[in-house]
Amino acid sequence: QVQLVESGGSSAQAGGSLRLSCVVSGYDASRLSMAWFRQGPGKEREHVATIANVGTIKYADSVKGRFTISKDDAKNTLYLQMNSLKPEDTAMYYCAALSGWAITTNPDLFDYWGQGTQVTVSS
Repeated sequence: QVQLVESGGSSAQAGGSLRLSCVVSGYDASRLSMAWFRQGPGKEREHVATIANVGTIKYADSVKGRFTISKDDAKNTLYLQMNSLKPEDTAMYYCAALSGWAITTNPDLFDYWGQGTQVTVSS
């Protein structure tokens, strides 16, 4: 059974940085394609970034150039480095995973989800 546990969410000032982590247990992370999604207050869940099991990466236009997704297979951990934060980045951030290769932005295709970590950015 794959389990995902996020951490690193916090409050930050606009222009600041945060790094989110998602630890994978119960499965070899090198065989997973993983993603970050977020859901702001009153908004639908939206794609942030995806990293396929072979390393291919896709970002949402809203975070391109500011956020960096990475995966350390030796530590079974997914990361999201968030720089130049904006108030509109405020959301609950979720990591998600599926087995095999995928570079999808569709949340319905991901089989496993973490519980989320809250990011709040103030101006």
